[in-house]
Amino acid sequence: MPPLQLSTEQAISLVQQLTPSQQEDILKYLLLQPWTSWLNLTQDAPDKARQAAAERGQNWDTMTEAEREQFIDDLLHEA
Repeated sequence: MPPLQLSTEQAISLVQQLTPSQQEDILKYLLLQPWTSWLNLTQDAPDKARQAAAERGQNWDTMTEAEREQFIDDLLHEA
């Protein structure tokens, strides 16, 4: 059978029509898939955070959790 061509919106609409049990099965399936890009991102994150902090004159390793959260928030809102 050839692959079905759906937009993201169409796929979401189809999933919304499933029973909660079927939706749970789909969620489990997706969660068990290899997420290579996510894995790479999470593995690189500490080094990237340290680098970003150093570039801004800060030390990631000495920041409190609250300071780190604020730093990340500030990074996300940089123009």
